[in-house]
Amino acid sequence: MIRTLISSFLSVFLCLSGPIHASARDGFHSEKLAAIDAVIETAIAESKLVGATLWIEHEGVAYHKAYGRRALTPTPEPMTEDTLFDVASITKVVTAASAAMLTMERGLMSLDDPVARHLPAFTGDGREKITIRHLLLHTSGLKLQLNAKTQPFASREEAITLALREKPLFEPGSAYAYSSLGSMLLGVVLEQAMGRPLDEFCTNEIYRPLRMTDSVFRPSADHLRRAAPTSAPQRGLVDDTMARLMGGVAGHASLFTTAPDLAKFARMMLNLGELDGARVFKPETIRRMTSVQSPPGLLFRDAGNLPVRRGLGWDIDTPYRTPPHDYTLMRGALFPVGGYGHAGWTGQALWIDPFSRTFIVFLCNRYCGTNDGEPPLATYRLHHRLATLVAEALKDFDFEHVSGALPKHPAPLPITRENPLTNSLGMKFVPVPGTRVLMCIHETRRSDYAAYAATNAGVDPSWKNVIHEGQAVGAGSDHPAVNVSWDDARAFCD
Repeated sequence: MIRTLISSFLSVFLCLSGPIHASARDGFHSEKLAAIDAVIETAIAESKLVGATLWIEHEGVAYHKAYGRRALTPTPEPMTEDTLFDVASITKVVTAASAAMLTMERGLMSLDDPVARHLPAFTGDGREKITIRHLLLHTSGLKLQLNAKTQPFASREEAITLALREKPLFEPGSAYAYSSLGSMLLGVVLEQAMGRPLDEFCTNEIYRPLRMTDSVFRPSADHLRRAAPTSAPQRGLVDDTMARLMGGVAGHASLFTTAPDLAKFARMMLNLGELDGARVFKPETIRRMTSVQSPPGLLFRDAGNLPVRRGLGWDIDTPYRTPPHDYTLMRGALFPVGGYGHAGWTGQALWIDPFSRTFIVFLCNRYCGTNDGEPPLATYRLHHRLATLVAEALKDFDFEHVSGALPKHPAPLPITRENPLTNSLGMKFVPVPGTRVLMCIHETRRSDYAAYAATNAGVDPSWKNVIHEGQAVGAGSDHPAVNVSWDDARAFCD
């Protein structure tokens, strides 16, 4: 009885006082923590990162640290644990998806609401079929994002107008294609449903109750001083061009936050919506949000038609576009399938494993002056290595026998002539022998090109009626489009 009372008292104390700082005896293997430090420090030494912050927590025991520098110019600044980072697409879950779930809890919106119910201009060309569920699962068919070069806009209103005109690339719900544009639209829908700006709602209803005082949009004053720079023109501006041109608040990217703040959010998620006496979500809302909500058989065409498993906003088991099609690198090699998280273009990662009650927050400045505009593939691989080491660092969890974990997908078949890769437009690609190049074997049909030409007055009309040696060429709608100039072909591809 006395032992039970002491155990109960300690549990309550830990809940109220927050995490305990890790030591070698606190459930972590000290040599693995040292290996984690070494991996991050090596990445900095090899100029893959400027600096980083890390927060690992397992059953209330935390290991956290700052590495390297926050910035290199105009003068070097040491990295600190309270550094704010532009977390890019982690905004999608900590801001947009979370606000969506609260909005649904309050009866202001439902998963199967058509987007057009809240944005009446979003109709025609199949847009009226897109629902809130499609936006959260990335199955809307909307493209990745607006291109400020080919679709110039200079304000939030102009961006929304362009987004409302976007035609889905495939039947909504029929496939998976990651879309920041869809998450941006979700933010606009939420503002209509809530009657409040997205940043105001999230700050007042989510971040303040969790005491996430360093989670802000458009940082200023002390927050700006502590913000890590990116490739944006100025420190404190969101790196994502679409979000920046929208004024710095958007559902797909724009949140600045710290590792300690994201640790509070992750702790709340593991506690099924509550932290230190503040309840933000109902337990059933967290369970629904973080369990597989994507339909059975959902495929990612751009990753060789591999299956996808997603929560509402959260990544659970998503393949990558490039070979060897690793599933969800943030999970590492040991954490079971069924955890959830999200990564960000700026190099950030958040992964939560409910089975071992562990989470990882890794925030970094990857902008070393080289390849800053390239996809952060090296950083994503670093996420995988770190997550694997974190799992290896846990002393008291058996990863061989995890009750409730989802089965892993079988290894994908190699891309061959007999098993081509099919992208989200249904175009097939096969390997060029002796290289890593994939060649498209899909002809552009006259019907496809005609749809493009109908909305672009400057297209050379020579493709319409082609006569070769007295014979009409490509007369059928399924025949290849021919006699297309190089400039027109490039414009069509764009």
